[in-house]
Amino acid sequence: MDKKMVNIEKQRSAIGVMLGLIGMIKPLLGIMFIAILMGCIGNLMATFITVLGGVGVSSLLGYFPNISLKVVFAIIIVCAVLRGILRYTEQASNHYIAFKLLARIRHQVFASLRNLAPAKLDGREKGNLISIITSDIELLEVFYAHTISPIAIAVITSLVMSLFIGHYQAGLGILAAVCYVIVGAVIPIINGRAGQAYGQEYRSIYGKLNTTVLDNLYGLDEILQYQKQQEREKKMEGFTQQLEQVNHTLKKKESIQRISTDTVILLAGILMMVCSGAMAERGSITPGEAIVCTIAMMSSFGPVAALSALSNNLNQTLASGNRVLNLLEEEPMVEDVHSEVELPTGDMCTQQVSFAYPVENHPSEKEQILKDFSIHIKRGTIHGILGKSGCGKSTLLKLFMRFYETDSGKVLYGKENVNDIDTKRLRDGISYVTQETFLFEDTIENNIKVAKADATREEVVEAAKKASIHEFISSLPQGYDTKLRELGNSVSGGERQRIGIARAFLHDADIILLDEPTSNIDSLNEGIILKSLLEEKKDKTIVLVSHRKSTMGIADEVTQM
Repeated sequence: MDKKMVNIEKQRSAIGVMLGLIGMIKPLLGIMFIAILMGCIGNLMATFITVLGGVGVSSLLGYFPNISLKVVFAIIIVCAVLRGILRYTEQASNHYIAFKLLARIRHQVFASLRNLAPAKLDGREKGNLISIITSDIELLEVFYAHTISPIAIAVITSLVMSLFIGHYQAGLGILAAVCYVIVGAVIPIINGRAGQAYGQEYRSIYGKLNTTVLDNLYGLDEILQYQKQQEREKKMEGFTQQLEQVNHTLKKKESIQRISTDTVILLAGILMMVCSGAMAERGSITPGEAIVCTIAMMSSFGPVAALSALSNNLNQTLASGNRVLNLLEEEPMVEDVHSEVELPTGDMCTQQVSFAYPVENHPSEKEQILKDFSIHIKRGTIHGILGKSGCGKSTLLKLFMRFYETDSGKVLYGKENVNDIDTKRLRDGISYVTQETFLFEDTIENNIKVAKADATREEVVEAAKKASIHEFISSLPQGYDTKLRELGNSVSGGERQRIGIARAFLHDADIILLDEPTSNIDSLNEGIILKSLLEEKKDKTIVLVSHRKSTMGIADEVTQM
């Protein structure tokens, strides 16, 4: 029985997600500083190209008689050239940071998955995991390349422009600052809060759709056999419609935000023009200065307007960031043991072991599988464990592998508690054959060599013969070099199972745990495999789990569960 994954998603605030993602930038702070500096200078130059144009026009009207038009146009040309160079440098730095961090995050995610496996990944929706590894991480490129530095650039350029306008007249500088805050902070925050839940919902539905698509692809034979096409199509269509509805809502909010931003920018320009014009009439500033302040105001909204536009895509980006952070921060159910304790030779046993799986969607409830269960397995014997499905046979093997920890009681190898044995040494010393053998999209030889990467062809062939799969492999046109299709769909269930058993023989560990190893194998091949196990038992401990009494014929001792 597999544990149903119990995973409660932590929902962070937008600020919380951003702080969590920003914390990963520490190794690249120098490049981030360069990106921000280049962006600030570049945006100010773009703004002052327009401002200088206004100065030139004002000079022609006689408001700035001491300023040379040639000098103004020369500065404009220099600013235009530098603006392009600075823009390129800023974007190159941002994308360098983004791609470096995405590679680092992917590495951390895969490391986290390794730590969480197998207990925390049993029952987890595979489509959701694929969404996190692929599209969710990819969306973070928007955050690292187009969010962090634009925020800093918007703050710095707005401050500079407020001071620039304010040096003509303090009230106008304050007016500019208020308008920048409304466009760059108030509108994005309001829009972000309104769309945050929809962004999270979109990513969640997207993951479920991925899972459904994978189920449909891998279960295509069963879908066709039992005429479930329409039912599966409806399920997929349901998720697609939900995505469309959420996306429509997000687009609607995006339109409202864009209209709000454009309206505020237009009103800000008009307000600056009216206020500066009134001050010019009173003599507080000159008409030329009023023109410069108005042009400066209207041409400097680029960085803060970009922030306002960011809030639309940012909803999904932060939802993706929240999912990635959840995975990175998720604690494994079973921590690996790093110790000097090796897997001892000797008998294996459990003492009064109890274990229960959490019930899916009800973390406080548990389903009892084993209660005060004890078993003693002598070294150098074949010990059979017989029982019907669901009685805890597979769970017992997982406890011996320490995929799970017991709720109470002990699992012992010799006199050593399994919780004290170094995890790597424990797994290296055991060959474990599960009910479902996974085959990689690779050659048959490499699939068997998963158990021992440096094995020779002769060793692989010997293991295949013991698993009664050699003749089948030899009959293939390319033999051991035959490449299996995705998930091993090019071989039957029995052939897949025998490749799994070949791995166990190749691993050549002192302990072999077999979970229903011959359930998909015909009686002739089962006999060959059982004969091989009998030959192996002289120097190994073999635990054979099955629901079939016939398989127990080779066992020295049988425990009924």
